[in-house]
Amino acid sequence: MSRLSTAPLTFAVCGEVRRPTALSVADLRSGWEQHRADVVFECATSGPQHHTFEGPLLREVITDAVPAFDPRRRKDRSRFLLTVSGGDGHHTVLSWAEIDADFGNTPMLLATRLDDRDLDTAGSQLVVPSDRCGARYISAITTIWIGTCRLPVGSSA
Repeated sequence: MSRLSTAPLTFAVCGEVRRPTALSVADLRSGWEQHRADVVFECATSGPQHHTFEGPLLREVITDAVPAFDPRRRKDRSRFLLTVSGGDGHHTVLSWAEIDADFGNTPMLLATRLDDRDLDTAGSQLVVPSDRCGARYISAITTIWIGTCRLPVGSSA
Protein backbone atom coordinates (compact mmCIF):
# COMPACT_ATOMS: atom_id res chain seq x y z
CA MET A 1 0.00 0.00 0.00
CA SER A 2 1.50 3.36 -1.02
CA ARG A 3 1.26 6.43 1.11
CA LEU A 4 0.83 9.87 -0.43
CA SER A 5 3.20 12.50 0.90
CA THR A 6 1.72 15.74 2.17
CA ALA A 7 5.12 17.44 2.31
CA PRO A 8 5.59 20.33 -0.14
CA LEU A 9 7.54 19.53 -3.30
CA THR A 10 11.08 20.81 -3.08
CA PHE A 11 14.07 20.92 -5.39
CA ALA A 12 17.77 20.91 -4.58
CA VAL A 13 20.18 23.68 -5.52
CA CYS A 14 23.57 21.98 -5.46
CA GLY A 15 26.96 21.57 -7.10
CA GLU A 16 29.72 24.15 -6.85
CA VAL A 17 27.83 26.42 -4.47
CA ARG A 18 28.75 27.61 -0.99
CA ARG A 19 25.16 27.33 0.31
CA PRO A 20 23.38 24.28 -1.11
CA THR A 21 19.69 24.35 -0.30
CA ALA A 22 16.29 22.82 -0.91
CA LEU A 23 13.47 25.13 -1.97
CA SER A 24 9.71 24.79 -2.32
CA VAL A 25 7.35 26.88 -4.43
CA ALA A 26 6.30 28.66 -1.23
CA ASP A 27 9.97 29.48 -0.51
CA LEU A 28 10.33 30.93 -4.03
CA ARG A 29 7.19 32.99 -3.58
CA SER A 30 8.16 34.45 -0.21
CA GLY A 31 11.93 34.82 -0.64
CA TRP A 32 12.23 36.80 -3.88
CA GLU A 33 10.48 39.44 -5.95
CA GLN A 34 7.92 37.87 -8.29
CA HIS A 35 8.14 38.72 -11.99
CA ARG A 36 5.43 38.15 -14.58
CA ALA A 37 5.97 36.87 -18.12
CA ASP A 38 3.34 36.50 -20.83
CA VAL A 39 4.80 33.97 -23.26
CA VAL A 40 3.97 32.29 -26.53
CA PHE A 41 5.97 29.28 -27.60
CA GLU A 42 5.58 26.79 -30.42
CA CYS A 43 4.70 23.27 -29.38
CA ALA A 44 5.61 20.66 -32.01
CA THR A 45 2.48 18.61 -31.30
CA SER A 46 -0.20 21.22 -30.56
CA GLY A 47 0.92 24.53 -32.07
CA PRO A 48 1.31 27.88 -30.29
CA GLN A 49 0.91 27.87 -26.51
CA HIS A 50 -0.04 31.09 -24.68
CA HIS A 51 0.68 31.22 -20.95
CA THR A 52 1.34 33.65 -18.12
CA PHE A 53 3.99 32.71 -15.58
CA GLU A 54 4.99 34.37 -12.31
CA GLY A 55 8.05 33.73 -10.18
CA PRO A 56 11.50 34.93 -9.18
CA LEU A 57 14.39 35.28 -11.59
CA LEU A 58 16.59 32.18 -11.80
CA ARG A 59 19.69 34.38 -11.47
CA GLU A 60 18.53 35.83 -8.13
CA VAL A 61 17.72 32.43 -6.63
CA ILE A 62 21.02 30.89 -7.75
CA THR A 63 22.99 33.92 -6.57
CA ASP A 64 21.64 33.28 -3.05
CA ALA A 65 23.21 29.79 -3.17
CA VAL A 66 26.57 31.60 -3.72
CA PRO A 67 28.12 29.94 -6.77
CA ALA A 68 31.81 29.16 -6.24
CA PHE A 69 33.19 31.76 -8.61
CA ASP A 70 34.66 35.19 -8.09
CA PRO A 71 31.74 37.48 -9.02
CA ARG A 72 34.20 40.26 -9.95
CA ARG A 73 35.84 38.12 -12.66
CA ARG A 74 33.78 37.78 -15.84
CA LYS A 75 35.91 34.96 -17.24
CA ASP A 76 35.47 32.99 -14.03
CA ARG A 77 31.67 33.40 -14.15
CA SER A 78 31.49 32.51 -17.85
CA ARG A 79 32.85 28.98 -17.20
CA PHE A 80 29.83 28.00 -15.07
CA LEU A 81 26.93 25.87 -16.29
CA LEU A 82 23.54 25.09 -14.80
CA THR A 83 21.54 21.92 -15.33
CA VAL A 84 17.87 21.97 -14.48
CA SER A 85 16.14 18.60 -14.06
CA GLY A 86 12.42 17.90 -13.83
CA GLY A 87 10.25 15.24 -12.27
CA ASP A 88 9.60 13.57 -15.65
CA GLY A 89 13.33 13.11 -16.32
CA HIS A 90 13.49 16.05 -18.75
CA HIS A 91 16.48 18.34 -18.25
CA THR A 92 18.31 21.19 -19.90
CA VAL A 93 21.73 22.83 -19.70
CA LEU A 94 22.19 26.60 -19.45
CA SER A 95 25.28 28.74 -19.20
CA TRP A 96 25.71 31.24 -16.40
CA ALA A 97 26.48 33.80 -19.10
CA GLU A 98 22.89 33.50 -20.42
CA ILE A 99 21.47 34.86 -17.16
CA ASP A 100 24.38 37.11 -16.09
CA ALA A 101 23.68 40.85 -16.39
CA ASP A 102 27.12 41.40 -18.00
CA PHE A 103 26.40 38.87 -20.77
CA GLY A 104 22.99 37.65 -22.01
CA ASN A 105 20.89 39.01 -19.13
CA THR A 106 18.03 36.65 -20.07
CA PRO A 107 15.22 36.96 -17.48
CA MET A 108 14.53 33.24 -16.88
CA LEU A 109 11.96 32.49 -14.19
CA LEU A 110 11.41 29.77 -11.63
CA ALA A 111 7.63 29.86 -11.91
CA THR A 112 5.46 29.75 -8.80
CA ARG A 113 2.23 30.40 -10.76
CA LEU A 114 0.99 29.35 -14.19
CA ASP A 115 -2.03 31.08 -15.73
CA ASP A 116 -3.03 32.47 -12.30
CA ARG A 117 -2.80 29.02 -10.62
CA ASP A 118 -0.34 28.29 -7.83
CA LEU A 119 2.20 25.55 -8.63
CA ASP A 120 2.68 24.41 -5.00
CA THR A 121 1.45 20.86 -5.70
CA ALA A 122 2.86 20.62 -9.26
CA GLY A 123 6.31 22.02 -8.43
CA SER A 124 8.23 24.96 -9.83
CA GLN A 125 8.83 25.33 -13.56
CA LEU A 126 11.79 26.81 -15.44
CA VAL A 127 10.52 29.42 -17.90
CA VAL A 128 12.67 30.89 -20.71
CA PRO A 129 10.40 33.64 -22.15
CA SER A 130 12.74 34.41 -25.06
CA ASP A 131 12.68 30.84 -26.43
CA ARG A 132 10.55 30.29 -29.54
CA CYS A 133 9.86 26.67 -28.56
CA GLY A 134 9.21 25.32 -25.08
CA ALA A 135 11.90 22.61 -25.00
CA ARG A 136 13.83 24.33 -22.18
CA TYR A 137 10.70 24.75 -20.04
CA ILE A 138 11.26 22.21 -17.25
CA SER A 139 8.25 21.17 -15.15
CA ALA A 140 8.30 19.93 -11.56
CA ILE A 141 11.95 20.93 -11.03
CA THR A 142 13.83 18.40 -8.88
CA THR A 143 17.41 19.70 -9.09
CA ILE A 144 19.37 22.73 -10.20
CA TRP A 145 23.08 21.89 -10.38
CA ILE A 146 25.71 24.62 -10.81
CA GLY A 147 29.30 23.87 -11.80
CA THR A 148 32.17 24.44 -14.17
CA CYS A 149 32.82 22.89 -17.52
CA ARG A 150 35.81 20.62 -17.14
CA LEU A 151 38.03 20.07 -20.19
CA PRO A 152 39.02 16.46 -20.88
CA VAL A 153 42.48 15.45 -19.65
CA GLY A 154 45.08 16.26 -22.28
CA SER A 155 43.04 19.09 -23.88
CA SER A 156 44.67 22.43 -24.37
CA ALA A 157 42.78 25.49 -23.23
